[in-house]
Amino acid sequence: MSKTRITLRVLTFMMFTLALSVLAQAQATRTWVSGVGDDVNPCSRTAPCKTFAGAISKTATNGEINAIDPGGYGTLTITKSITVDGAGTNASTLASLTNGFIINDAATATPNTSVVHLRNISINGAGTGIDGIRILSGKSVSVENVRIFRFSGDGIDMSTGTLAQLYVEDTFISECGGDGIKMTSTVAGQFNTAVLENVQIARCGNGINATDRSRLTMRGGSSVLNSSAIAGNGAGVKLGGGANDIIVHIIGANLSHNTTGIIANGGAARVSNIYITNCATSITLPANVASWGDSMIVDNGVNNQPGAPDLTKQ
Repeated sequence: MSKTRITLRVLTFMMFTLALSVLAQAQATRTWVSGVGDDVNPCSRTAPCKTFAGAISKTATNGEINAIDPGGYGTLTITKSITVDGAGTNASTLASLTNGFIINDAATATPNTSVVHLRNISINGAGTGIDGIRILSGKSVSVENVRIFRFSGDGIDMSTGTLAQLYVEDTFISECGGDGIKMTSTVAGQFNTAVLENVQIARCGNGINATDRSRLTMRGGSSVLNSSAIAGNGAGVKLGGGANDIIVHIIGANLSHNTTGIIANGGAARVSNIYITNCATSITLPANVASWGDSMIVDNGVNNQPGAPDLTKQ
């Protein structure tokens, strides 16, 4: 082999190594977006990007994208562990004719491992958006202090074939043509789980729709004044699907002013300290719904407590 050929190979290897090094250095642990930023920037504090999509490629796995000032930062597809935080600003996403956030790491080298945090963001579907947050593949998604509204589909759609986890806290979902929160698993033996705390859902097709292979716990406070509230929907909570392997626990929640408080066509619901009032139907019959005996189910059109045969103290 000639010296020239050897030299060329060495130079090629060095250039490749240098390129990888530059790429690694380009991904910062913390990046920034601003309404007056530019996606050609490095997304630093002094040279921010303009959109979440522009910043994510410059943010390292397990890193964080922060908003400097109020702005519309666009929709985002997430394929790795990351935090997107708009704390202290009016950070928003306008998602007309599309999804707000998609979490999908299925095509990566390590699928079903991403841990995603979405915090302090307003996600507006403008009446034509599909889903506010769509979870297709990942390990867990945390939604904290987020506003999701005006989507033609679901506020949060969790439809996976993996052991995915959803955590929703201090979040308001409204005006969805589909469900406020929908969850289902598409693979036998794989269960999606969700924990909701201080969640408000209003004016959606259904508040919560838990279908096949779902495990959900919704928790509010100790009184109606600080409970999670699901009001003004078709069904407050709906259970049922093909597999019907569903268990839902509802503790300290207000399910009033829905067409139906709880529809349990499959699976099982366990409730404690809940309020169902001013619904056309409190709970559909037959249903596998059991209460600890401390719930208030009154002033509904059908099936008021006491005497509703589907509510038994456990």
